[in-house]
Amino acid sequence: MNGPNLNLLGRREPGIYGSKDFESYFEELKAQFPDDELYYFQSNHEGALLDYLHDIGFSPCGIIINAGAYTHTSIALADAISGIKAPVVEVHISNVYEREVFRHHSYIKPVCVHTIVGKGLDGYAEAIEYLKTSPEA
Repeated sequence: MNGPNLNLLGRREPGIYGSKDFESYFEELKAQFPDDELYYFQSNHEGALLDYLHDIGFSPCGIIINAGAYTHTSIALADAISGIKAPVVEVHISNVYEREVFRHHSYIKPVCVHTIVGKGLDGYAEAIEYLKTSPEA
């Protein structure tokens, strides 16, 4: 799951987020994990992200979320993650702790099983591996 503005990957601030769009990267992820069913959802709307979590959050799957700016503002996303059964891994492409101070706080981190920051798009593959191998996931 990707939140607001992540539909602009590949075009938005390539010095921070890289030059590859997520749809292309997602095809690479599916090739890297051929035995796993991977689904992708992106929205710029908080309510759509909440609805998606509610829809898939009671299945035995794991969820990877880059909530974008909602990471730093959305108690509603934290509540949704807290209220579902599926383990959730938080991912950030950039190292949010080396950026503006307002990006240092995550409302969703306490309700996620793991957080990955600053690994670029490779953080998503690391999150998949974590969900596949971690006993808490």
